[in-house]
Amino acid sequence: MQLASPALPVGGFSYSEGLEAAVEAGLVRDEASAGDWLVDQLYLSLARADLPVLAQAVPAWRAHDLQRIQALNDWVQLTRESAELRQQTQQMGRSLAEWLKNRDAPDERVGLLAALRPAPTWPLAFALAAMLSGAPLRDVLLCFGFGWAENMVQAAMRSVPLGQSAAQRILARLIDALPGAAEQAATLGDGQRQAFTPMLAILSAQHETQYSRLFRS
Repeated sequence: MQLASPALPVGGFSYSEGLEAAVEAGLVRDEASAGDWLVDQLYLSLARADLPVLAQAVPAWRAHDLQRIQALNDWVQLTRESAELRQQTQQMGRSLAEWLKNRDAPDERVGLLAALRPAPTWPLAFALAAMLSGAPLRDVLLCFGFGWAENMVQAAMRSVPLGQSAAQRILARLIDALPGAAEQAATLGDGQRQAFTPMLAILSAQHETQYSRLFRS
């Protein structure tokens, strides 16, 4: 539950993952379009990429399989299609690694996480933190998804903008969709993971030079 909190000091609140650029382009303009955008992103991006990586990284950390961990970390790095998205996953991964170091009696695998090159990514760091908590895998996937959903709804509130009631309705849509997305992600193998969201990649790249911005991505 702590890992899903927006108060976790990893800076997730400062990213919109292309949503701010979608607002600028007029693709997201109100509650309905913001909800549709985020539900699509959950199914077409998160459930096919980060959630499957998370599902595979938890047992890899449990088994101390560093070769597998490095391969998954490399895949996350290589499938980030803009500089901003790559910066986000690296910054949040490093921040969670630092948070784990400050816990009582940190596990030796925390040092292995911090040593990943070129940087630990967010899904791999979250997988280790979740594995150390002892939570069942389904709960880990739902926790990761809910943390993402809350951050994205907060981003929509500030960028569209939306009121609190509208934001809560969008969050309810995402909560309804999360169990199915988690179940799908848990079944995917290496050859079934994919990161193919070309419109999101283009918007993310455009955001890097957007004139006025609230968010870092």
